[in-house]
Amino acid sequence: MHRDWQQFLETQGARIASGRVTDFGDPAAERQAAAQGEVIADLSHYGLIRVSGEDAREFLQNQFGNDVNAVSDSQAQLSSYSNAKGRMLAIFHLFLRDGDYFLALPADILDATLKRLRMFVLRSQVSLEKASDALARFGLAGARASTLLADIVGSVPERDWQVRHQDGLSVLRLPGPLPRFEIHGPAEAVVALWQRLARQATPVGAAVWTWLNIRAGLPDLHAETVEAFVPQMANLEALDAISFKKGCYPGQEVVARMHYLGKLKRRMYLAHADTAALPAPGSAVFAEGEEQAAGKVVEAAPAPAGGVDLLMVVQIASARNPLHLGAPAGPALTLEALPYTVLAD
Repeated sequence: MHRDWQQFLETQGARIASGRVTDFGDPAAERQAAAQGEVIADLSHYGLIRVSGEDAREFLQNQFGNDVNAVSDSQAQLSSYSNAKGRMLAIFHLFLRDGDYFLALPADILDATLKRLRMFVLRSQVSLEKASDALARFGLAGARASTLLADIVGSVPERDWQVRHQDGLSVLRLPGPLPRFEIHGPAEAVVALWQRLARQATPVGAAVWTWLNIRAGLPDLHAETVEAFVPQMANLEALDAISFKKGCYPGQEVVARMHYLGKLKRRMYLAHADTAALPAPGSAVFAEGEEQAAGKVVEAAPAPAGGVDLLMVVQIASARNPLHLGAPAGPALTLEALPYTVLAD
């Protein structure tokens, strides 16, 4: 976490552990604020990788599952990085700022992702470096988020993954049922914007932002789920995060075969469980009456009304039966509708 940014957050009442804002003193009230109003959340639990050099675009195009050529100063994207078997190593937000590409991804998989990418640079004129401390970042969400932000910075992105750069700030619009924005910039500019927004939006911890991601059906990969899913299992096709028209990249044959010839047997679902125990990424999901796990938790977070909301990748056939969390007789899971269209079961 950027030192000046961390010091500022602490003056605002943030409780920070291992580079992650846990809350601002009242987690339950923060969850309610996310369900009913506008919130702002530090995003330092997402790290940044900066990719620069004259061959940067070509290099990334040859590595990632989405079409990097579509990324511009005004357009970001959701994308993924896979191994040769098509299993994802990372899911990230990719955007361009001052001529350099930035990958925003969970901090716990940043080092491994960066190390693997560097293995394939070879003679390319490309530099890859950790940039987590170069820019501060936070998220803004809520029904009035667009209006609140526009009143301060002027025009804001109107389409999903559109980007606006102004006064040193890069503002990305995220998909979801409510307007949401991701803001990156120098600590001084980010602090100034936070202070103005905090007059009308409630500061919240990282778990609340995770809950908003879950309700938007946007998956993250963590160390426990690296290499667990091919992109289609995590609904990346439905999220326009896969290109089937670009050239080769690691795992492309597997991903393309699934799209053109295969039948998807697992996909990602949104669910709720009435339990106080928060399952970790990778926790097992069971179909009632079956001893073998039918799937895995992608991400979970406390829900404002109690219990937990989660994203899980589960066998489609098993999802027609009652599902349980953690054990065949564990807490019951109730499926809920995602805010986008997925392939029919």
